[in-house]
Amino acid sequence: MAKDKKIRLALIAGGESSEREVSLKGGDQVEGALDKDKYDIIRYDPAYNLDVLVKDAGRIDVAFVLLHGKYGEDGTIQGLLDLLHIPYQGSGVLGSALAMDKELARTLYSQAGLDIPPGKVIRPGSYSAEDIAAEFGLPVVIKPVDQGSSIGMSIPQTVEEVKKGLVEAFEYSSRVLVEEYIKGVEITGGVIGNDELEALPIVEIIPGEGHAFFDYQAKYQAGATKEICPARISASLTQNAQEYAVTAHRALRLRGYSRTDMIIRNNRIYVLETNTIPGMTRTSLLPLAAREAGMEFSALLDRLIRLALEAAGKAISSK
Repeated sequence: MAKDKKIRLALIAGGESSEREVSLKGGDQVEGALDKDKYDIIRYDPAYNLDVLVKDAGRIDVAFVLLHGKYGEDGTIQGLLDLLHIPYQGSGVLGSALAMDKELARTLYSQAGLDIPPGKVIRPGSYSAEDIAAEFGLPVVIKPVDQGSSIGMSIPQTVEEVKKGLVEAFEYSSRVLVEEYIKGVEITGGVIGNDELEALPIVEIIPGEGHAFFDYQAKYQAGATKEICPARISASLTQNAQEYAVTAHRALRLRGYSRTDMIIRNNRIYVLETNTIPGMTRTSLLPLAAREAGMEFSALLDRLIRLALEAAGKAISSK
């Protein structure tokens, strides 16, 4: 690529999932932060103009995908971009699909030696609320197997609430994960890199009043959650959490970047899930950790794009 040539970047945001609005907001902030002297940015929204992206494929150098949940974080858009020979930031089809499926991800975490909360996957009618309460106690965690951003997730306190939680979760998926509730310190660990991985500083998450856990509103409503970086945990726990994040990243066959959510109870770290396309506003968790590591938002975006091009075997020339 010539030194004076801008990188033609497809910014893909919006989509059809329940996280559409968050995706669009992230797209706006990413577009605003990208250096216009480096990038010629074209916006695409798969809900409306996926056909235009296909037609434009031959003139696109790289894509930045900011789709969350189904049809964006599950490997589907990644497969399309692979067919179109368009490099993109983040994980490929396999890694994206594995991370999105909480049942498969739990299996791979365990095989990699990571601790996970006791749990099981159930289908409609296979398990009663009373059975769940007897096996896992109350409260208990209920969440769809293949949704992101805590969509459809609940932590019921009573058998009646378990029944309601199951109904809600099954609205989003035919498989529902039921886990033992672990009360502890919520943390998240970001990882950046392709072959060589860098673990970012650990972020501590404190959901605000009215939020029993880091739910959708707590994630995206301004002021609903307090995030502390670096997390207020010991040096040894910090190191362990960073190692867990890297191990989870590798176990799921990820690339580029990821963010793994964990919880600490009695100095033991449990892995909850891994995000392959973390929130990407200036105040999101991964950009917060990157900033603590000395990487401002625009520099983080540059690095992710560079990793995308490197993964595709392309060289990016610095100006």
